[in-house]
This record gives sequence, structure tokens and C-alpha cells, in this order.
Amino acid sequence: MAGDGGVTQPQSKAAVLAANQAFYDAFESKDFDRVSELWEHSDRVQCTHPGWSVLRSWAEVGGAWKALIDGPQELQFVLTNERVEVSGDIGWVTVDENILGAGQSGTVSALNMFARQLDGSWKMISHHGSQIMMRS
Repeated sequence: MAGDGGVTQPQSKAAVLAANQAFYDAFESKDFDRVSELWEHSDRVQCTHPGWSVLRSWAEVGGAWKALIDGPQELQFVLTNERVEVSGDIGWVTVDENILGAGQSGTVSALNMFARQLDGSWKMISHHGSQIMMRS
């Protein structure tokens, strides 16, 4: 465990929220290098995109993000219903991703998990997205 280094709970929550926002900003701007910097590069990372099987390890997860970012789709994220929690060196954000794109839009409910690193930064270790189905 990295230890909190005297950081308060509100400071940790603010730092996790900032890391979460930086992730969406980087993805929206199609900046794979920045997305990569925000993820922990280890075998414990995992990612599940809506409709996909789980990806495990940075090699698989990074490859998927690279393919998504290099694709033709331009996406904009409007984040709502955001909530952050921190317990020790693990933080997580639950959020609804309201995604706007050319010709399509939708909402994905996401869980993003972060781990505090030895240098005090927060890196993503898990992203799980589930598409919200419209109720009739």
C-alpha cells in the first residue's frame, strides 16, 4: 500500500475526481498518450466496455483504448450522477457517461477504480461500463 502521506479524505476524493475527469478529457480529445499515463501499467488492471468481455492486463486494456481512440468516432462525454469514494489507497467513481457522437448518443453507467501510487498520484486500475437501456 502506498500510504496516504498525511492526505485528508476530502483531498483524496478531490484527487480521485481530478484523475477521473482527466481520463475523460484525454479520451474525448483522442490523446492516447495521456490516457496511457492515467492508467497503472500492471497485470492487475481490467476493463469491460459495454458489450465486451473483460480485458485483463495493461497490454490488453491499452490495446483496446488505442483502437478506440484511433477509430473515426468523435465522442463527447457529459458526466452526471457522479459519486466518489475512497478507502485507503483505493478510490472509485460511479458516474453516468452521457455520450454524444455523430449520429448516435447513449448513456453508459461506469465504475472507475483508482489506486494511489507511491508518488501519491492516482492511476486507474479498472473501468467497467454498462449501457443503460431505455425504459419504455
